[in-house]
Amino acid sequence: MSHTLHPLRKQRLHRSELAVPASNPAMVEKAADSAADYVFLDLEDAVAPPEKDQARKNAVELLNDIDWAGKGKTVSVRINGLDTHYMYRDVVDIMEKAGDRVETILVPKVGVPADLYMVEAMINQIEQACGLTQRVGLEALIETALGMANVEAIAQFGGRLEALHFGVADYAASMRARTVNIGGLNPNYPGDQWHASITRMVIACRAYGLRAIDGPFGDFADGQGFVDAARRAAALGCEGKWAIHPSQIAMANDVFSPPEAEVSKAERIIEELKAAEAAGKGAASLDGKMIDAASEKMARNVIDMAQAIAAKETGIAAE
Repeated sequence: MSHTLHPLRKQRLHRSELAVPASNPAMVEKAADSAADYVFLDLEDAVAPPEKDQARKNAVELLNDIDWAGKGKTVSVRINGLDTHYMYRDVVDIMEKAGDRVETILVPKVGVPADLYMVEAMINQIEQACGLTQRVGLEALIETALGMANVEAIAQFGGRLEALHFGVADYAASMRARTVNIGGLNPNYPGDQWHASITRMVIACRAYGLRAIDGPFGDFADGQGFVDAARRAAALGCEGKWAIHPSQIAMANDVFSPPEAEVSKAERIIEELKAAEAAGKGAASLDGKMIDAASEKMARNVIDMAQAIAAKETGIAAE
């Protein structure tokens, strides 16, 4: 193991992230009562320009009026891009009027680390000026060719950055990739055309202590297509996926939750390795297969996820 280590910066349960336009308060209220781990109030793509100002006002009100923590939700706001004139007011109003309620700000179309620097500098100043004590995190959407070309540098930004998200729709447009459905597969490509890009983003995340989240699947009527996409993302190391429709929440939660049999096996791996250590051995066997220190790390990942899910369910039940 290298002497240079970057532990996970912020652990959050992040199996499903429901996207809701802040221009529609009724949808946001329903999202708060959903089974999603995460909800982001969208000020960007889901909101038409004439509705931007009202959506921002709605977001402030909804952040303050809804008991997000009591409902077991991490609540985030996706601001407008740095190439628009909406962005600065998004950050100022959300932070000054609801900075003690929002948990993360999702920055779209991040292309270079300096994009995050600008948003972080604004948040730092507003927190100091307003005397806010809750530290608001940053999350970055990797959804352009420039962002993917610089993904390692973006992941190294540090500061408040917690997670990277793969924004497949804008990424496909940026790459001029032929696709038949947001997040879906092109039948003319022999495999998964998003594999290399998601893998590169996940590597950057795991190297520098960030959560890796897969983005949307556009055809919400195609449940099996969503599940297949989520399973591919999970196999590559993502720990959650967006839901653009409430019907996708349960599927995301299921795919990114370890099955009981997997949790039980992980616990047995830990037990067998403890017994081997007590006997002076560095490895052991379980069900006819060798297990060692690497097996323990994989097992602890499974157990940690199961414990986080149990903690959320217990917290909600206690409310």
